[in-house]
Formats: sequence, structure tokens, C-alpha cells
Amino acid sequence: MKRVFIVHGWGGNPSSGWVPWLRNALEARGYQVNAPIMPNADAPVIKDWVKHLTDIVGTPDKETYFVGHSIGCQTILRYLETIDKPVGGAVFVAGWFTLENLEDEDSKEVARPWITTPINLKRIKEILPKSVLIISSDDPFGAFRENKQKFSGLVSREVVLPNAGHIESLEEPAILTQLLFVAGS
Repeated sequence: MKRVFIVHGWGGNPSSGWVPWLRNALEARGYQVNAPIMPNADAPVIKDWVKHLTDIVGTPDKETYFVGHSIGCQTILRYLETIDKPVGGAVFVAGWFTLENLEDEDSKEVARPWITTPINLKRIKEILPKSVLIISSDDPFGAFRENKQKFSGLVSREVVLPNAGHIESLEEPAILTQLLFVAGS
């Protein structure tokens, strides 16, 4: 059975934005879906989020898929660095390597390790056969070109949504469409 793990973003939870809609849409298609509550969502820490995802996934395989939003994308990438078995694929929604326009010093401090700790994309590419970046042309956290460019060597496809902000709507059909593409469904 195909398993999908949806990792919410910074300050989010499994009931945020499009996560419940996507979960229902995937379950209706027979997928086993897990959308965990990530620890300390208002001040996420890399090691805590990666460990939590590791514990929840258990043993990954080619029927294991991931969907991440924002910092959830980073969590998935950092998790994938730690495993040595290929997975099915991933969809990165509003994914980033660089952030702009953070509101305050506390936010900058939380973001700093996520931005400055390197990610081995070459290693990830070896175990991630198919992936998609969904990014908005007007994400308020900016760095559109830089983030798109950094993902370009990793993902199989890029989808740019015009004027979708940080892609937090209650429904986003592009996410389902791209996950079905990645999963070959």
C-alpha cells in the first residue's frame, strides 16, 4: 500500500490549510496517509523534526511518499539524507532554502539553522527518484528565483502557481495532481 506522510509547516498543524483536504483526497484513493503533529511547531528545531519524522515513517520503501509545506520540505530533505533506501517520491510545497521578510529577530533566530545547515542534495537525489516543487510567484518570504534554482537540480518538475502567496489555501488541486504524478497513479 502506498503511504504518504504530510509534514506541515512552521506554526502549522495537521489541520492547517490544505492538509486535511489533501489527506481526505488521498484516503479516498486508497492511500494510507499520516499527517503528524510536528514538535514545537512555533519554534521548530531540525534534529527534533527529523527524529519525529524518522520515528513515524519507520522503514521507508518505494511505496513511501512525502508532501511537505515550507519548513516541512526542509524536514523531508533532511530526513532523506539520513536513510539509504529509495523512497517513492515527494512533493515540496512552498519549499525554500532561503527566506526573506521574516517578521522579527526571534523568527530569524529559529530560521538561521534551517538556512545555514547544508543539505546534501546529491545524496538525496540518489534515493528520491521523482519529486515536484510547487512554488508561488509571490511568496511573501521571497527568494523565489534562488529557491527555484536550488530545487531545480533535485526535482523532476516545477510548478509555479501565480499569486498563491505561501500556498496555504484550504484546497490546492495542484498538490494532489503532482503527488499522483509522482506516485504514478
